[in-house]
Amino acid sequence: MPLIVVEAAEALRRLDEFSAVVDARSEGEFALDRLPGAVNWPSLNDAERAQIGTEYKQVSPFAARKRGATLVARNVAMHIERHVLDLPREWSPLVYCWRGGQRSGALATVLGQIGFRVHLLEGGYQQYRRAIVAALETLPTRFAFRVVCGPTGSGKSRLLGALAARGEQVLDLEALAAHRGSVLGLVPGSTQPSQKAFDSRVWDRLRRFDPARPVWVESESKKVGDVRVPEALIERMRSATCVWLELPVERRVALLLDEYDFFVTDSAAFCARLDALRAMRGKATVERWQELARAGDNATVVRELLDTHYDPIYRESLRRNFGASAGAGERVEWDGTEASLGAAAAKLGESG
Repeated sequence: MPLIVVEAAEALRRLDEFSAVVDARSEGEFALDRLPGAVNWPSLNDAERAQIGTEYKQVSPFAARKRGATLVARNVAMHIERHVLDLPREWSPLVYCWRGGQRSGALATVLGQIGFRVHLLEGGYQQYRRAIVAALETLPTRFAFRVVCGPTGSGKSRLLGALAARGEQVLDLEALAAHRGSVLGLVPGSTQPSQKAFDSRVWDRLRRFDPARPVWVESESKKVGDVRVPEALIERMRSATCVWLELPVERRVALLLDEYDFFVTDSAAFCARLDALRAMRGKATVERWQELARAGDNATVVRELLDTHYDPIYRESLRRNFGASAGAGERVEWDGTEASLGAAAAKLGESG
């Protein structure tokens, strides 16, 4: 069956129509970013790509192509045996590689010869990436956002979770970025996505929303850890209606100790992260916090961090980025309990 070539913008519009999205690039390329929902069937793995590249430079392009053909044929046969033998005739994948060339072409050709209706992404991942960048310049403008504001530890992420549980449309940028948005925000043992992968996650989330309904989002800065929020999205957020979430300070301390329990149980990791504040808060202050942490008095450290670091920075950030709208928005109080949080989410959901 002949291959059907699909340009990137059309592929994004039709993404949910394909039976599968198959990435023929190496596992390393796949890890950096891929089309949402893609599975990885490498025509050449990382080691093989390096081998072929070396042979191309040191021996000859012709010798490298012969060696590459051998490896690709072997890998395609393996993928057919592992993944395809039980698939029905109606299975219709979208296949791509880096530039839509030989790696995806080889796999797609074999699948087409079997009798599957195969779509090949024109220009491969490179054109997909260009289409994502273009889409993120316009897609955020379709939505009316409601921004949840509140100081560190007030439970903004928990409120987003409660809103999502009620069926509200929620864009949780910290979850997508695998980071909690502060100097202490990277969870030990976790890794943030690449910028490209973060962009793909944001686009994939936004495309599923109904423009007729509000989208709830937290009052993030331009960066969440090491990744940047798309500029058009930031602009929409900063012109949006704000909701101010309030929680008594002692409850905020308790919430943070619960959410950052890995620091409570690993004082060495906590102290290492506190080192990042030396330039801003001074050596003596940070060393005092570290001594308190080693002694198990994390509550005092957290309370002082809120008073002297997080709260002043957050107030200034809101003033600079949201202006009067942050203070003029609806105020929602809760007491730290699940029942109170659920009531707050219900109130906001009803008000739209």
